[in-house]
Amino acid sequence: MDDARRIIAADDVPEDGTVLVTLRQGTETTEAILTKLGDGAVVAFENTCPHWTDVRLDKGSGAYVRNGELVCQKHGATFQRDSGYCDFGPCEGSVLSTFDVDVEDGVVYLTDEAYEFDHLGESGDHERSSGSRIDFTGS
Repeated sequence: MDDARRIIAADDVPEDGTVLVTLRQGTETTEAILTKLGDGAVVAFENTCPHWTDVRLDKGSGAYVRNGELVCQKHGATFQRDSGYCDFGPCEGSVLSTFDVDVEDGVVYLTDEAYEFDHLGESGDHERSSGSRIDFTGS
């Protein structure tokens, strides 16, 4: 696999949280979250909630995972970690957008040809925290 498409060691992706990465498409960046499933597979989702697309699931310290599901801390929507399907909340029935990744020899690679791996962590390009809205955590 091409080293330029290498993202992270698979062992560094938690089963009970996420890793935030920045991807690039031309001059535009987008954030993705990686999470590891029980079988060792890693999935990558766009770091936005379908209900309010300015709300990030992972604000830099890992998305909240409860009962094996990703949780939008802004309004409590839950998403299945294998498919991104929302099974509870205001965006119930929607699905998180995905990016193609693959694990090979213990390393996670970006296989989505539309994007390039830019770096680990936040994009820093824009603020999408939706700070003026009340969140699910009460803060």
